[in-house]
Amino acid sequence: MELNRERIGSTFAGLVEVDSPSRQERQMADTLKELFGKLDITLEEDNAGPAFGGNTGNLFARVKGQLPGTPLLFSAHMDTVEPSRGKKAVFHPDGTITSAGDTVLGADDLGGVTAILEAVRWLKETGTPHRDLELMFSPSEERFSEGTHQFDFSKCQAKLGYVLDLAEDMGAAAIRAPGSIQFWITVHGKAAHAGFAPEEGIHAVAIAAEALSKLQFGHVDPVTTVNIGVIRGGLMPNIVPESCELEGEIRSYQDERIDEEWDKILSAFQDAAEKRGGSVSTRVRRCYKALNTPEDAQVVTYYQKACEKVGLTPKLVGTFGMSDCNHFPQHGIQGIVVSSAMWKCHSTEECTTLEALCQLTQLVIALMTGEELAQ
Repeated sequence: MELNRERIGSTFAGLVEVDSPSRQERQMADTLKELFGKLDITLEEDNAGPAFGGNTGNLFARVKGQLPGTPLLFSAHMDTVEPSRGKKAVFHPDGTITSAGDTVLGADDLGGVTAILEAVRWLKETGTPHRDLELMFSPSEERFSEGTHQFDFSKCQAKLGYVLDLAEDMGAAAIRAPGSIQFWITVHGKAAHAGFAPEEGIHAVAIAAEALSKLQFGHVDPVTTVNIGVIRGGLMPNIVPESCELEGEIRSYQDERIDEEWDKILSAFQDAAEKRGGSVSTRVRRCYKALNTPEDAQVVTYYQKACEKVGLTPKLVGTFGMSDCNHFPQHGIQGIVVSSAMWKCHSTEECTTLEALCQLTQLVIALMTGEELAQ
């Protein structure tokens, strides 16, 4: 298939220039509505934003096709991590595209957004028959998929979904991604003067330290990671600290392992607090359920055939990052996360290439125009 490579680069660069930090994607949503509107596609916006302090909802559209088969869902997110304001796409002679070095590039996830837009534009211009399509662009994905959490999946008729949001070699797709929880622990002790009467105090930091010494962090098994990344405690050097606050997360390909590790953490802190006369309060937020799409699932087989059609070598991988795709199985949608022309993400060294953006667009077109596979 012949693509307008110059236009793909221009589309990507134009989207990069639109500021769209998490929870502030208003300008990006309006831009996408305008661009798809020129293709006679109406992106409808829900009211998700206010639920999490954002100014933008999820965008969703159906595109009627000419080929038989159930609809296919294509998804990418509108937001970018910071620093992102004022970002520009810099095209280098070797084909690499970077930012100017003082912001992220935003290929995560504007590479995916560009590919969906340019694929649909190509279908419209060439009149190529395609499947019924459903398009979704979410806000605040980088903040634990806040937008998708609020999305009404009853709108979707699709049973197969492709999320364009993976930093891997082109042709790779993640069929496994972890579930996760965030947790907050507060250790309650008792303040006292550290010099005159330390024995009258209950040292909250000491309680936390004892509990932490009993726990394992990092990869606690091949499918599970545990981390406590924030610790705050105490007011002054001459006061026995009355409280200590900790924040952490657990990720695992197996949701039951998350619960098991949380039980270990809770027990360690409760035991240490009881031993020293303190107490513990906690808060837990379940962010994602694990994604485990079988290798022989139709969504995978269909993807592999599309890769072969455009000359990419399909590769199935696991990732320890989460995405909007984690929410699909709970709503009856088989999903995978597709490598989307982005590397060194979440840094000012983030980059893509024009060649990869074109390959991704070709792949999306191949998925949109492929015949439904027999069950």
